[in-house]
This record gives sequence, C-alpha cells and structure tokens, in this order.
Amino acid sequence: MNMSKIFSVSRSTSSVDLALLIARVSIGALMLVHGLSKIPMLSQSPVQFYDLMGLGGELSLWLAILAEVGCSILVLLGLATRLAVIPLIVTMLVAVFVIHAADPFIKQEMGLHYLLVYVVLLLTGAGKYSIDYLISTKK
Repeated sequence: MNMSKIFSVSRSTSSVDLALLIARVSIGALMLVHGLSKIPMLSQSPVQFYDLMGLGGELSLWLAILAEVGCSILVLLGLATRLAVIPLIVTMLVAVFVIHAADPFIKQEMGLHYLLVYVVLLLTGAGKYSIDYLISTKK
C-alpha cells in the first residue's frame, strides 16, 4: 500500500454505505440491549426512575424504553432512521446533560458516544443497506 492511499480523503460510495451499516447496526444493537435492561424496572413499586419535567418516574421510564428499544429496532432495520434517532438524541441529551450533569466525565462519556453516532445518522441517513433506501428507490 502506498502512502498516498493512507492519507487519501476520497471515499467510495460503497465504503460509506458499509460504514453507515456498521454504525447503524452496532449502535442500534448496543442501545437495544441497554433499553431491554430497563424493562424489569417497570415492576418496581414505586418505579425508581428520573422524573423528567414532572411527568412522573413511570412515564419517564416508559418514554426511555420506547426510545431505547423501539427506536433502536428502527435504527437496526434502517427504517425511518432520521426520525427514529430524534428520540434517541433527546434521551442521550437528558442522560448526559441532566441526569449525569454533576457526574465525572467517565459517567457522561458513553452517552456522548451514543449521541455523536445518532447525530451522524440524523445527518447522513441510513445508507444504501437499509429499508429506507428500498423505500426511496421505489418512488
């Protein structure tokens, strides 16, 4: 491999689509597992979860599970990806800048990683290897 390829900024469409697939599936699967781990919290009485904007802990937990499980499945499939990442972005903003605001960076870092990938997917969309692509090419 010559040095010019190492420092090249050109990219093929297929490599970008493959990178989006890897990012989408990996971040979707990781958040899905994270969200599924919250489901047992619903059986606590009373539910012990952050009360977002006075909605109550139980409703706030339901909203977090809906975003982290439901939207993650959509992201995994590449279905309505740009729309699906919006609740995930909001969830990560709350996690990092509200729930963990006073915590050290190490506690905020994971949420920031998720947040950054979701923002990239919001800007780029799901890529060629997605249901979004199949829907858009049938029009």
